[in-house]
Amino acid sequence: MKLTPIFVGALTLALVGSASAETLTIATVNNGDMIRMQGLSSAFTEETGIDLNWVVLEENTLRQNVTTDIATNGGQYDVMTIGTYEAPIWAKQGWLAPLDGLTSDPEYDVDDLLPPIREGLSYEGKLYAAPFYGESSFIMYRKDLMEKAGLEMPDAPTWEFIGEAARAMTDRANDINGICLRGKAGWGENMAFLTAMSNSFGARWFDENWKPQFDTPEWKNTLDTYLSLMADAGPSGASSNGFNENLTLFQQGKCGMWIDATVAASFVTNPEDSTVADQVGFALAPDNGLGKRGNWLWAWSLAIPNSSQQKDAAEKFIKWATDKDYLALVAEKEGWANVPPGTRTSLYENPEYQAAAPFAKMTLDAINSANPSEPTVKPVPYTGVQFVAIPEFAGIGTNVGQLFSAALAGQMSADDALAQAQDATTRDMTRAGYIK
Repeated sequence: MKLTPIFVGALTLALVGSASAETLTIATVNNGDMIRMQGLSSAFTEETGIDLNWVVLEENTLRQNVTTDIATNGGQYDVMTIGTYEAPIWAKQGWLAPLDGLTSDPEYDVDDLLPPIREGLSYEGKLYAAPFYGESSFIMYRKDLMEKAGLEMPDAPTWEFIGEAARAMTDRANDINGICLRGKAGWGENMAFLTAMSNSFGARWFDENWKPQFDTPEWKNTLDTYLSLMADAGPSGASSNGFNENLTLFQQGKCGMWIDATVAASFVTNPEDSTVADQVGFALAPDNGLGKRGNWLWAWSLAIPNSSQQKDAAEKFIKWATDKDYLALVAEKEGWANVPPGTRTSLYENPEYQAAAPFAKMTLDAINSANPSEPTVKPVPYTGVQFVAIPEFAGIGTNVGQLFSAALAGQMSADDALAQAQDATTRDMTRAGYIK
């Protein structure tokens, strides 16, 4: 076949065009703020000409996929959604590209990032992930049900009060559970909640010699309290419920209280999504008078694996998704109450945000009160509030989470779950060289 000059020219242009077109593959979690980001991302493509291929996954699946990919240098993703657990550990391994372009860009204003969040995403003074939203945890509750029970929620309640209120608000006949808590197994699902809860009970994962502590009265008190609460006042099938499942239950009016991520506040108070939007109140995570509340510190963040062949384009996307202009874009499209929270000081100084988000001050207070360097009542050799910042924790935490989820499902007793957690974690920590 003889090609005409016109055909050859057109073919050449097509090949050049396809070679120059960039497509980023982005792995993210199926939470509401990320789904909103995906919906707004056509603005980024129009601005830059860079196409986006989205891989949106359930939380546990996302963690498994990105961990496998980055540890094997797989190169599937150009941008990964990770958190304050992975960022410093993976940076130390040399698996992430530093975000030097962002930190040196005056427009990005890296100094505006909330200090606890920025510190959690840095390694040796360099930023390795940019926070898309930051969070702690607190109590969301139905004011109408609390009043009906003849109770008044304190700003800073104890676990004893939470137990009393949960049982008083439970109305099985009308499918109202006094409390909804995470039960789905995973180091970042049920163990995020239970580890933060255990801190307020005086428990810890390890003593100063890295010996596991599940055989202590503090952990038994934590797990017994949790299981009793869920048996008396929790929803059926709770061992399958994570963040998104409990969010749906609360929005449908089926939870009197929900202790979970502060980021959920905008979703439970949005009348388009929540049937109880006008009845939601907020309070700090509970304590037991020991000096620690059951709240955590986390940031879902965007990072670039070193295996990406498109680091410059990836950093352009991360800048677009995490800078002040993105917050303004969400505010324009969805209202100030729905912007991703917990990342920038300027957001909490913005009068429009303060007016639109009644939960803003309590969110900021919860973030600032979580202390990864001193997470527990007793001394510990690790950092991290709802996780232990060592590479082995993802596997160990998920194993323990499966045991505690099985106890919630009635498949084993609390004592058996704790004993198996003690044995398995001791074995894993010995094999990893922490216990000599």
